Amino acid sequence: MEFSGAKLALFLGSDLLVIRRDDRPDIPWPDHWDLPGGGREGSETAAQCVLRETYEEVGLTLHERDLVWARCHQRPQGSSWFFAAHRPRQLREKIVFGNEGQGWRLMPVGTYCEHDLAVPHLAEQIRMYLSQKNG
Repeated sequence: MEFSGAKLALFLGSDLLVIRRDDRPDIPWPDHWDLPGGGREGSETAAQCVLRETYEEVGLTLHERDLVWARCHQRPQGSSWFFAAHRPRQLREKIVFGNEGQGWRLMPVGTYCEHDLAVPHLAEQIRMYLSQKNG
């Protein structure tokens, strides 16, 4: 299946791992709080894409079995995948921040979804996931 990229709502304990994007005018959503993920490379699957990007961006090795939810949606640049995973809060001690973005933090999911600097379509995907998970 063709797709342009994938993102991951990674919950460490009850909080969401978020990455502050670089503040550059040549990228989408500059200086916003983003989620791990990015563009597809080669013929990788959506799961391989999001797991590779998560490792590159925050140094965490996750496995396909950790992905508990997946949805494909249409974006202006094509189809994109959105995943969710829940891991223990202690995993934060293993985070090694990569070379993209200004930093990372754990944020309560409600705070992210209402934050002025949350990437809007990602906040919407999180809301959809939580409503289906809790519904």
